[in-house]
Amino acid sequence: MGVYQHNGHEQVVHTVQLLDEAYRRGDDQKRIGGTQVDTDSELIRQLVRCVGENSVLHRYEELVSYECDAYTLQKAIPRAVVFPKNTEEVARVVRLLNERKIPFIPRGSGTGLSGGATPTGGEVVISLVRMNQLLQVDLPNRRAVVQPGYINLHLTQAVADQGYYYAPDPSSQQACTIGGNVGENAGGAHCLKYGVTTNHVIGVKLVLPNGEIVELGGLTDTPGYDLVGLIIGSEGTLGIVTEITVRLMKQPESVRTVLALFDEAADASEAVSDIIAAGILPAALEMMDTLAIKAVEKGTFPVGYPEDIGAVLLVEVDGVEAGLDDQIKQIVDVCRKHRVREVRLADSEEERKRWWANRKTAFGAVGTLSPDYLVQDGVIPRSRLPEVLARVAEISRQQRVRIANVFHAGDGNLHPLIMFDSRVPGEEERAVLAGSAILKVCADAGGSITGEHGVGLEKRDEMYYLFTDEEIAVQMAVRDIFNPGGLCNPGKMFPSPARCAEVKRHIKQVSK
Repeated sequence: MGVYQHNGHEQVVHTVQLLDEAYRRGDDQKRIGGTQVDTDSELIRQLVRCVGENSVLHRYEELVSYECDAYTLQKAIPRAVVFPKNTEEVARVVRLLNERKIPFIPRGSGTGLSGGATPTGGEVVISLVRMNQLLQVDLPNRRAVVQPGYINLHLTQAVADQGYYYAPDPSSQQACTIGGNVGENAGGAHCLKYGVTTNHVIGVKLVLPNGEIVELGGLTDTPGYDLVGLIIGSEGTLGIVTEITVRLMKQPESVRTVLALFDEAADASEAVSDIIAAGILPAALEMMDTLAIKAVEKGTFPVGYPEDIGAVLLVEVDGVEAGLDDQIKQIVDVCRKHRVREVRLADSEEERKRWWANRKTAFGAVGTLSPDYLVQDGVIPRSRLPEVLARVAEISRQQRVRIANVFHAGDGNLHPLIMFDSRVPGEEERAVLAGSAILKVCADAGGSITGEHGVGLEKRDEMYYLFTDEEIAVQMAVRDIFNPGGLCNPGKMFPSPARCAEVKRHIKQVSK
Protein backbone atom coordinates (compact mmCIF):
# COMPACT_ATOMS: atom_id res chain seq x y z
CA MET A 1 0.00 0.00 0.00
CA GLY A 2 2.08 2.82 -1.26
CA VAL A 3 1.46 6.26 0.15
CA TYR A 4 1.45 9.79 -1.18
CA GLN A 5 1.64 12.41 1.57
CA HIS A 6 0.93 15.99 0.57
CA ASN A 7 1.44 17.85 3.82
CA GLY A 8 5.00 16.83 4.74
CA HIS A 9 6.86 20.01 3.66
CA GLU A 10 7.50 21.26 7.20
CA GLN A 11 8.79 17.85 8.25
CA VAL A 12 11.24 17.72 5.33
CA VAL A 13 12.51 21.26 6.00
CA HIS A 14 13.04 20.41 9.68
CA THR A 15 14.92 17.23 8.74
CA VAL A 16 17.18 19.12 6.33
CA GLN A 17 17.98 21.66 9.08
CA LEU A 18 18.93 18.84 11.44
CA LEU A 19 21.09 17.27 8.76
CA ASP A 20 22.87 20.53 8.02
CA GLU A 21 23.63 21.03 11.71
CA ALA A 22 24.97 17.48 12.02
CA TYR A 23 27.08 17.92 8.91
CA ARG A 24 28.63 21.13 10.25
CA ARG A 25 29.58 19.32 13.46
CA GLY A 26 31.68 16.98 11.35
CA ASP A 27 30.81 13.82 13.29
CA ASP A 28 31.57 10.49 11.62
CA GLN A 29 28.31 9.05 12.98
CA LYS A 30 25.03 10.97 13.10
CA ARG A 31 21.58 9.90 14.15
CA ILE A 32 18.70 11.74 12.50
CA GLY A 33 15.14 10.76 13.36
CA GLY A 34 16.35 7.44 14.77
CA THR A 35 18.50 6.59 11.74
CA GLN A 36 22.25 6.36 12.09
CA VAL A 37 24.22 7.48 9.04
CA ASP A 38 27.88 6.64 8.49
CA THR A 39 29.92 9.40 6.84
CA ASP A 40 33.03 7.22 6.54
CA SER A 41 35.25 9.40 4.35
CA GLU A 42 37.34 6.42 3.23
CA LEU A 43 34.20 4.65 1.96
CA ILE A 44 33.23 7.78 0.02
CA ARG A 45 36.71 7.96 -1.53
CA GLN A 46 36.46 4.31 -2.56
CA LEU A 47 33.01 4.83 -4.08
CA VAL A 48 34.33 7.81 -6.02
CA ARG A 49 37.10 5.61 -7.40
CA CYS A 50 34.42 3.16 -8.57
CA VAL A 51 32.09 5.59 -10.36
CA GLY A 52 33.69 9.06 -10.48
CA GLU A 53 33.50 12.18 -8.33
CA ASN A 54 30.27 13.49 -9.82
CA SER A 55 28.48 10.19 -9.27
CA VAL A 56 28.43 9.97 -5.48
CA LEU A 57 26.15 11.80 -3.04
CA HIS A 58 27.07 11.80 0.63
CA ARG A 59 26.07 15.16 2.12
CA TYR A 60 23.07 14.86 4.37
CA GLU A 61 20.98 17.40 2.53
CA GLU A 62 21.55 15.39 -0.68
CA LEU A 63 20.54 12.11 0.92
CA VAL A 64 17.13 13.24 2.21
CA SER A 65 15.61 12.79 -1.25
CA TYR A 66 16.50 9.09 -1.11
CA GLU A 67 15.04 8.25 2.31
CA CYS A 68 12.03 6.56 0.67
CA ASP A 69 10.36 5.77 -2.64
CA ALA A 70 6.70 6.64 -3.30
CA TYR A 71 5.75 4.69 -0.17
CA THR A 72 6.50 7.17 2.60
CA LEU A 73 5.18 5.64 5.83
CA GLN A 74 8.69 4.39 6.57
CA LYS A 75 11.82 6.46 5.96
CA ALA A 76 15.54 6.25 6.69
CA ILE A 77 18.59 8.13 5.45
CA PRO A 78 20.95 6.05 3.28
CA ARG A 79 24.71 6.06 3.88
CA ALA A 80 25.42 7.29 0.34
CA VAL A 81 23.95 7.27 -3.16
CA VAL A 82 25.97 6.25 -6.20
CA PHE A 83 25.12 6.60 -9.90
CA PRO A 84 26.91 3.96 -11.99
CA LYS A 85 26.79 4.30 -15.78
CA ASN A 86 27.34 0.68 -16.85
CA THR A 87 27.46 -2.91 -15.65
CA GLU A 88 31.16 -2.80 -14.81
CA GLU A 89 30.71 0.19 -12.50
CA VAL A 90 27.79 -1.52 -10.75
CA ALA A 91 29.96 -4.61 -10.23
CA ARG A 92 32.84 -2.55 -8.83
CA VAL A 93 30.52 -0.85 -6.32
CA VAL A 94 28.91 -4.14 -5.29
CA ARG A 95 32.28 -5.86 -4.82
CA LEU A 96 33.45 -2.99 -2.60
CA LEU A 97 30.31 -3.04 -0.48
CA ASN A 98 30.31 -6.82 -0.24
CA GLU A 99 33.91 -6.79 0.99
CA ARG A 100 33.03 -4.20 3.63
CA LYS A 101 29.74 -5.95 4.56
CA ILE A 102 27.76 -2.78 3.83
CA PRO A 103 24.16 -3.32 2.64
CA PHE A 104 22.97 -1.76 -0.62
CA ILE A 105 19.72 -1.09 -2.48
CA PRO A 106 19.14 -0.90 -6.25
CA ARG A 107 16.81 1.98 -7.17
CA GLY A 108 15.15 3.24 -10.33
CA SER A 109 12.91 6.30 -10.58
CA GLY A 110 11.55 5.87 -7.06
CA THR A 111 7.95 5.39 -8.21
CA GLY A 112 7.57 2.12 -6.29
CA LEU A 113 4.54 1.95 -4.00
CA SER A 114 5.56 -0.68 -1.45
CA GLY A 115 8.86 0.59 -0.06
CA GLY A 116 11.01 -1.69 -2.19
CA ALA A 117 13.68 1.00 -2.62
CA THR A 118 13.30 2.53 0.86
CA PRO A 119 16.34 2.29 3.14
CA THR A 120 16.00 0.87 6.62
CA GLY A 121 19.11 2.74 7.72
CA GLY A 122 22.74 2.75 6.62
CA GLU A 123 22.48 1.19 3.15
CA VAL A 124 24.18 2.58 0.05
CA VAL A 125 21.60 3.31 -2.64
CA ILE A 126 22.75 2.26 -6.11
CA SER A 127 20.70 4.49 -8.38
CA LEU A 128 20.42 3.19 -11.94
CA VAL A 129 18.89 6.29 -13.50
CA ARG A 130 22.05 7.13 -15.47
CA MET A 131 21.97 3.68 -17.05
CA ASN A 132 19.20 4.89 -19.35
CA GLN A 133 20.18 3.78 -22.83
CA LEU A 134 18.33 1.82 -25.50
CA LEU A 135 21.20 -0.50 -26.43
CA GLN A 136 19.69 -2.45 -29.32
CA VAL A 137 16.54 -2.77 -31.39
CA ASP A 138 16.08 -6.00 -33.36
CA LEU A 139 12.77 -5.66 -35.17
CA PRO A 140 13.06 -8.82 -37.31
CA ASN A 141 13.21 -10.82 -34.08
CA ARG A 142 10.94 -8.37 -32.21
CA ARG A 143 13.43 -7.73 -29.44
CA ALA A 144 15.13 -4.79 -27.78
CA VAL A 145 17.88 -4.49 -25.18
CA VAL A 146 17.70 -1.68 -22.63
CA GLN A 147 19.55 -0.57 -19.54
CA PRO A 148 17.53 -0.67 -16.30
CA GLY A 149 17.14 3.11 -16.04
CA TYR A 150 15.40 3.35 -19.42
CA ILE A 151 11.90 4.82 -19.01
CA ASN A 152 9.07 2.42 -19.86
CA LEU A 153 7.16 4.73 -22.23
CA HIS A 154 10.31 5.74 -24.09
CA LEU A 155 10.65 2.24 -25.53
CA THR A 156 7.25 2.38 -27.21
CA GLN A 157 8.01 5.90 -28.44
CA ALA A 158 11.30 4.70 -29.93
CA VAL A 159 9.70 2.00 -32.09
CA ALA A 160 6.19 3.34 -32.68
CA ASP A 161 6.96 4.84 -36.10
CA GLN A 162 7.96 1.35 -37.26
CA GLY A 163 4.71 -0.20 -36.07
CA TYR A 164 5.84 -1.74 -32.77
CA TYR A 165 5.37 -1.14 -29.05
CA TYR A 166 6.28 -2.47 -25.60
CA ALA A 167 3.17 -3.95 -23.98
CA PRO A 168 3.53 -3.53 -20.17
CA ASP A 169 1.99 -0.12 -19.39
CA PRO A 170 1.90 0.79 -15.67
CA SER A 171 0.05 4.00 -14.85
CA SER A 172 3.46 5.54 -14.04
CA GLN A 173 4.92 4.52 -17.41
CA GLN A 174 5.94 8.10 -18.20
CA ALA A 175 8.32 7.99 -15.21
CA CYS A 176 8.96 4.39 -14.13
CA THR A 177 11.99 2.48 -15.38
CA ILE A 178 12.02 -0.93 -17.02
CA GLY A 179 14.51 -2.09 -14.39
CA GLY A 180 12.04 -1.16 -11.67
CA ASN A 181 9.29 -2.93 -13.61
CA VAL A 182 11.45 -6.07 -13.63
CA GLY A 183 12.00 -5.83 -9.88
CA GLU A 184 8.28 -5.61 -9.11
CA ASN A 185 6.94 -7.60 -12.10
CA ALA A 186 4.84 -4.56 -12.97
CA GLY A 187 1.64 -4.88 -14.95
CA GLY A 188 -0.64 -2.19 -16.30
CA ALA A 189 -4.03 -1.61 -17.83
CA HIS A 190 -3.43 -3.92 -20.81
CA CYS A 191 -2.05 -6.88 -18.86
CA LEU A 192 -5.43 -8.65 -19.07
CA LYS A 193 -4.70 -9.66 -22.66
CA TYR A 194 -0.96 -9.17 -22.96
CA GLY A 195 0.41 -10.16 -19.56
CA VAL A 196 2.78 -8.49 -17.10
CA THR A 197 6.51 -7.80 -17.23
CA THR A 198 7.55 -11.44 -16.86
CA ASN A 199 5.71 -12.25 -20.11
CA HIS A 200 7.82 -9.74 -22.02
CA VAL A 201 11.36 -10.19 -20.67
CA ILE A 202 13.45 -12.96 -22.17
CA GLY A 203 16.89 -12.20 -20.78
CA VAL A 204 18.81 -10.16 -18.21
CA LYS A 205 22.36 -9.30 -17.32
CA LEU A 206 22.71 -9.47 -13.55
CA VAL A 207 25.31 -8.35 -11.02
CA LEU A 208 25.14 -10.85 -8.17
CA PRO A 209 25.47 -9.60 -4.57
CA ASN A 210 29.15 -10.61 -4.56
CA GLY A 211 29.89 -8.51 -7.68
CA GLU A 212 29.96 -11.37 -10.18
CA ILE A 213 28.35 -10.62 -13.56
CA VAL A 214 26.09 -13.27 -15.12
CA GLU A 215 23.77 -13.41 -18.11
CA LEU A 216 20.48 -15.29 -17.87
CA GLY A 217 18.14 -16.25 -20.70
CA GLY A 218 18.28 -14.26 -23.93
CA LEU A 219 16.76 -16.88 -26.19
CA THR A 220 13.05 -17.42 -26.74
CA ASP A 221 13.19 -20.98 -25.37
CA THR A 222 16.17 -21.35 -23.06
CA PRO A 223 16.49 -24.90 -21.66
CA GLY A 224 16.92 -25.51 -17.95
CA TYR A 225 15.47 -23.68 -14.99
CA ASP A 226 13.67 -20.42 -15.61
CA LEU A 227 16.15 -18.20 -13.77
CA VAL A 228 14.93 -15.12 -15.62
CA GLY A 229 11.46 -15.77 -14.24
CA LEU A 230 12.96 -16.10 -10.77
CA ILE A 231 14.70 -12.72 -11.03
CA ILE A 232 11.58 -10.90 -12.27
CA GLY A 233 9.54 -9.88 -9.24
CA SER A 234 12.37 -10.61 -6.78
CA GLU A 235 12.42 -6.92 -5.80
CA GLY A 236 16.18 -6.52 -6.02
CA THR A 237 16.89 -9.17 -3.37
CA LEU A 238 18.75 -11.56 -5.70
CA GLY A 239 21.03 -9.10 -7.48
CA ILE A 240 21.04 -5.96 -9.61
CA VAL A 241 19.75 -6.16 -13.19
CA THR A 242 21.92 -4.07 -15.52
CA GLU A 243 20.61 -5.04 -18.99
CA ILE A 244 17.20 -6.33 -20.04
CA THR A 245 16.17 -8.06 -23.27
CA VAL A 246 12.46 -7.54 -23.92
CA ARG A 247 9.89 -8.60 -26.46
CA LEU A 248 8.40 -6.02 -28.81
CA MET A 249 4.83 -6.33 -30.03
CA LYS A 250 3.39 -5.43 -33.40
CA GLN A 251 0.81 -2.67 -33.09
CA PRO A 252 -2.72 -4.03 -33.56
CA GLU A 253 -4.47 -3.31 -36.82
CA SER A 254 -7.37 -1.59 -35.09
CA VAL A 255 -8.62 -0.56 -31.65
CA ARG A 256 -12.11 0.10 -30.25
CA THR A 257 -12.67 1.74 -26.85
CA VAL A 258 -15.92 2.21 -24.97
CA LEU A 259 -17.03 3.79 -21.70
CA ALA A 260 -19.92 2.20 -19.83
CA LEU A 261 -21.52 4.29 -17.08
CA PHE A 262 -23.41 2.54 -14.25
CA ASP A 263 -25.54 3.82 -11.41
CA GLU A 264 -24.27 1.05 -9.12
CA ALA A 265 -20.77 -0.35 -8.72
CA ALA A 266 -22.26 -3.82 -8.14
CA ASP A 267 -23.83 -3.78 -11.62
CA ALA A 268 -20.51 -2.78 -13.19
CA SER A 269 -18.74 -5.57 -11.27
CA GLU A 270 -21.18 -8.20 -12.53
CA ALA A 271 -20.79 -6.91 -16.09
CA VAL A 272 -17.03 -7.45 -15.84
CA SER A 273 -17.43 -11.18 -15.17
CA ASP A 274 -20.07 -11.60 -17.86
CA ILE A 275 -17.94 -9.87 -20.51
CA ILE A 276 -15.18 -12.43 -19.96
CA ALA A 277 -17.70 -15.27 -19.67
CA ALA A 278 -19.06 -14.30 -23.08
CA GLY A 279 -15.75 -15.37 -24.60
CA ILE A 280 -14.43 -11.84 -25.14
CA LEU A 281 -10.85 -11.08 -24.10
CA PRO A 282 -10.51 -7.29 -24.00
CA ALA A 283 -7.09 -5.72 -24.24
CA ALA A 284 -8.11 -3.77 -21.12
CA LEU A 285 -11.05 -3.70 -18.76
CA GLU A 286 -10.76 -0.95 -16.14
CA MET A 287 -13.15 0.26 -13.45
CA MET A 288 -13.48 3.34 -11.22
CA ASP A 289 -16.08 3.99 -8.52
CA THR A 290 -17.79 7.23 -7.45
CA LEU A 291 -14.96 8.65 -5.34
CA ALA A 292 -12.33 7.83 -7.96
CA ILE A 293 -14.48 9.43 -10.66
CA LYS A 294 -14.87 12.55 -8.53
CA ALA A 295 -11.07 12.74 -8.21
CA VAL A 296 -10.22 12.33 -11.90
CA GLU A 297 -12.86 14.84 -12.91
CA LYS A 298 -10.98 17.41 -10.81
CA GLY A 299 -7.74 16.46 -12.54
CA THR A 300 -5.98 17.47 -15.74
CA PHE A 301 -8.01 15.32 -18.15
CA PRO A 302 -11.72 15.48 -17.22
CA VAL A 303 -14.06 13.39 -19.35
CA GLY A 304 -17.37 14.89 -18.26
CA TYR A 305 -18.80 12.05 -16.18
CA PRO A 306 -22.17 12.74 -14.52
CA GLU A 307 -21.69 13.74 -10.88
CA ASP A 308 -24.08 11.07 -9.62
CA ILE A 309 -22.56 8.13 -11.50
CA GLY A 310 -21.78 5.02 -9.43
CA ALA A 311 -19.05 3.41 -11.54
CA VAL A 312 -17.48 3.51 -14.98
CA LEU A 313 -15.97 0.72 -17.04
CA LEU A 314 -13.31 1.53 -19.64
CA VAL A 315 -13.21 -1.37 -22.08
CA GLU A 316 -10.81 -1.72 -25.01
CA VAL A 317 -10.62 -4.42 -27.69
CA ASP A 318 -7.97 -4.62 -30.37
CA GLY A 319 -6.73 -6.83 -33.19
CA VAL A 320 -7.80 -7.46 -36.76
CA GLU A 321 -10.36 -4.91 -37.92
CA ALA A 322 -12.85 -7.57 -38.98
CA GLY A 323 -14.81 -8.68 -35.95
CA LEU A 324 -14.07 -5.80 -33.57
CA ASP A 325 -17.46 -4.20 -34.10
CA ASP A 326 -19.11 -7.52 -33.21
CA GLN A 327 -17.11 -7.66 -29.96
CA ILE A 328 -18.16 -4.13 -29.07
CA LYS A 329 -21.81 -5.04 -29.73
CA GLN A 330 -21.49 -8.05 -27.39
CA ILE A 331 -19.93 -5.86 -24.69
CA VAL A 332 -22.73 -3.30 -25.00
CA ASP A 333 -25.34 -6.06 -24.80
CA VAL A 334 -23.76 -7.44 -21.61
CA CYS A 335 -23.68 -3.98 -20.04
CA ARG A 336 -27.35 -3.42 -20.89
CA LYS A 337 -28.25 -6.65 -19.10
CA HIS A 338 -26.69 -5.11 -16.00
CA ARG A 339 -28.63 -1.84 -16.11
CA VAL A 340 -25.97 0.35 -17.72
CA ARG A 341 -27.04 3.99 -17.85
CA GLU A 342 -24.98 4.98 -20.89
CA VAL A 343 -22.37 3.54 -23.25
CA ARG A 344 -20.01 5.78 -25.20
CA LEU A 345 -17.81 4.69 -28.13
CA ALA A 346 -14.64 6.74 -28.67
CA ASP A 347 -15.13 8.47 -32.01
CA SER A 348 -11.49 9.55 -32.46
CA GLU A 349 -7.99 8.64 -31.35
CA GLU A 350 -7.83 11.94 -29.46
CA GLU A 351 -10.92 11.05 -27.44
CA ARG A 352 -9.57 7.58 -26.70
CA LYS A 353 -6.27 9.04 -25.47
CA ARG A 354 -8.13 11.52 -23.26
CA TRP A 355 -10.11 8.69 -21.65
CA TRP A 356 -6.92 6.79 -20.92
CA ALA A 357 -5.13 9.88 -19.62
CA ASN A 358 -8.06 10.42 -17.27
CA ARG A 359 -7.82 6.85 -15.96
CA LYS A 360 -4.02 6.84 -15.61
CA THR A 361 -4.01 10.00 -13.48
CA ALA A 362 -6.38 8.48 -10.93
CA PHE A 363 -3.75 7.82 -8.24
CA GLY A 364 -2.45 11.37 -8.28
CA ALA A 365 -5.91 12.88 -8.65
CA VAL A 366 -7.00 11.47 -5.29
CA GLY A 367 -4.73 14.11 -3.79
CA THR A 368 -7.47 16.60 -4.64
CA LEU A 369 -9.77 14.79 -2.20
CA SER A 370 -7.44 14.08 0.70
CA PRO A 371 -4.12 15.39 2.05
CA ASP A 372 -2.80 11.83 2.45
CA TYR A 373 -3.70 8.43 1.08
CA LEU A 374 -2.44 4.87 0.78
CA VAL A 375 -2.40 3.02 -2.54
CA GLN A 376 -3.30 -0.62 -1.96
CA ASP A 377 -2.70 -3.48 -4.40
CA GLY A 378 -4.52 -6.80 -4.04
CA VAL A 379 -5.80 -9.46 -6.43
CA ILE A 380 -9.02 -11.47 -6.39
CA PRO A 381 -10.86 -13.81 -8.78
CA ARG A 382 -12.91 -11.39 -10.89
CA SER A 383 -16.07 -13.44 -10.19
CA ARG A 384 -15.74 -12.33 -6.53
CA LEU A 385 -15.69 -8.60 -7.34
CA PRO A 386 -19.17 -7.71 -6.02
CA GLU A 387 -18.71 -9.35 -2.63
CA VAL A 388 -15.13 -8.09 -2.18
CA LEU A 389 -16.14 -4.52 -3.02
CA ALA A 390 -18.91 -4.85 -0.43
CA ARG A 391 -16.31 -5.95 2.15
CA VAL A 392 -14.08 -3.00 1.20
CA ALA A 393 -17.03 -0.67 1.84
CA GLU A 394 -17.59 -2.36 5.21
CA ILE A 395 -13.92 -1.92 6.14
CA SER A 396 -14.18 1.74 5.14
CA ARG A 397 -17.03 2.19 7.61
CA GLN A 398 -15.33 0.21 10.37
CA GLN A 399 -12.09 2.17 10.18
CA ARG A 400 -13.79 5.51 9.43
CA VAL A 401 -11.71 6.22 6.34
CA ARG A 402 -12.87 6.98 2.81
CA ILE A 403 -11.77 4.51 0.11
CA ALA A 404 -11.79 5.19 -3.63
CA ASN A 405 -11.57 2.12 -5.87
CA VAL A 406 -9.57 2.11 -9.11
CA PHE A 407 -8.62 -1.23 -10.58
CA HIS A 408 -7.79 -3.53 -13.45
CA ALA A 409 -11.18 -5.20 -13.23
CA GLY A 410 -10.56 -7.73 -15.98
CA ASP A 411 -7.88 -9.57 -14.03
CA GLY A 412 -9.15 -8.72 -10.55
CA ASN A 413 -6.25 -6.42 -9.59
CA LEU A 414 -7.71 -3.99 -7.04
CA HIS A 415 -6.24 -0.61 -6.12
CA PRO A 416 -8.23 0.77 -3.19
CA LEU A 417 -7.02 4.30 -2.38
CA ILE A 418 -7.39 4.78 1.37
CA MET A 419 -7.69 8.45 2.32
CA PHE A 420 -6.64 9.94 5.65
CA ASP A 421 -5.18 13.06 7.24
CA SER A 422 -1.93 12.37 9.09
CA ARG A 423 -2.47 15.56 11.13
CA VAL A 424 -5.48 13.95 12.81
CA PRO A 425 -4.39 11.56 15.61
CA GLY A 426 -5.20 7.95 14.81
CA GLU A 427 -6.19 8.39 11.16
CA GLU A 428 -2.95 7.07 9.71
CA GLU A 429 -3.13 4.00 11.94
CA ARG A 430 -6.73 3.34 10.91
CA ALA A 431 -5.76 3.68 7.23
CA VAL A 432 -2.98 1.12 7.66
CA LEU A 433 -5.34 -1.29 9.41
CA ALA A 434 -7.87 -0.82 6.62
CA GLY A 435 -5.24 -1.65 4.01
CA SER A 436 -4.16 -4.78 5.82
CA ALA A 437 -7.76 -5.88 6.29
CA ILE A 438 -8.42 -5.47 2.56
CA LEU A 439 -5.43 -7.67 1.78
CA LYS A 440 -6.79 -10.30 4.16
CA VAL A 441 -10.11 -10.21 2.29
CA CYS A 442 -8.26 -10.64 -1.01
CA ALA A 443 -6.28 -13.63 0.28
CA ASP A 444 -9.38 -15.25 1.79
CA ALA A 445 -11.18 -14.84 -1.55
CA GLY A 446 -8.48 -16.93 -3.26
CA GLY A 447 -6.39 -13.98 -4.44
CA SER A 448 -3.07 -12.37 -3.54
CA ILE A 449 -1.67 -9.48 -1.50
CA THR A 450 -0.05 -7.89 -4.54
CA GLY A 451 -0.66 -7.82 -8.26
CA GLU A 452 2.03 -5.43 -9.48
CA HIS A 453 3.35 -3.19 -6.69
CA GLY A 454 5.37 -5.81 -4.85
CA VAL A 455 5.77 -6.59 -1.14
CA GLY A 456 8.73 -4.38 -0.20
CA LEU A 457 8.66 -3.10 3.38
CA GLU A 458 4.95 -2.51 3.40
CA LYS A 459 3.46 -5.99 3.07
CA ARG A 460 6.10 -8.23 4.64
CA ASP A 461 3.82 -9.19 7.51
CA GLU A 462 0.89 -9.80 5.18
CA MET A 463 2.92 -12.56 3.50
CA TYR A 464 1.45 -14.72 6.29
CA TYR A 465 -1.97 -14.28 4.70
CA LEU A 466 -0.69 -16.48 1.85
CA PHE A 467 2.17 -18.59 3.17
CA THR A 468 3.04 -20.73 6.16
CA ASP A 469 6.31 -20.39 8.10
CA GLU A 470 7.65 -23.35 6.16
CA GLU A 471 6.73 -21.90 2.76
CA ILE A 472 8.34 -18.56 3.61
CA ALA A 473 11.46 -20.39 4.82
CA VAL A 474 11.77 -22.13 1.43
CA GLN A 475 11.60 -18.79 -0.38
CA MET A 476 14.18 -17.28 1.95
CA ALA A 477 16.45 -20.27 1.32
CA VAL A 478 16.31 -19.53 -2.41
CA ARG A 479 17.17 -15.89 -1.70
CA ASP A 480 20.12 -16.94 0.44
CA ILE A 481 21.65 -18.93 -2.44
CA PHE A 482 21.98 -15.71 -4.44
CA ASN A 483 22.34 -13.31 -1.51
CA PRO A 484 23.93 -15.29 1.35
CA GLY A 485 25.08 -12.23 3.26
CA GLY A 486 21.70 -10.55 3.05
CA LEU A 487 23.36 -7.33 1.83
CA CYS A 488 21.31 -6.83 -1.35
CA ASN A 489 18.10 -4.92 -0.50
CA PRO A 490 17.89 -6.29 3.05
CA GLY A 491 14.69 -6.46 5.05
CA LYS A 492 12.37 -6.61 2.04
CA MET A 493 9.64 -9.09 1.06
CA PHE A 494 9.80 -11.44 4.06
CA PRO A 495 8.68 -10.97 7.68
CA SER A 496 11.31 -10.98 10.37
CA PRO A 497 11.26 -14.17 12.49
CA ALA A 498 11.71 -12.00 15.58
CA ARG A 499 8.35 -10.38 14.89
CA CYS A 500 6.32 -13.56 14.31
CA ALA A 501 4.24 -13.26 17.49
CA GLU A 502 3.56 -9.56 16.86
CA VAL A 503 2.59 -10.29 13.26
CA LYS A 504 0.14 -13.00 14.27
CA ARG A 505 -1.49 -10.65 16.80
CA HIS A 506 -1.82 -8.10 13.99
CA ILE A 507 -3.45 -10.70 11.74
CA LYS A 508 -6.01 -11.51 14.44
CA GLN A 509 -6.77 -7.81 14.84
CA VAL A 510 -7.47 -7.15 11.15
CA SER A 511 -9.45 -10.38 10.87
CA LYS A 512 -12.04 -9.24 13.41
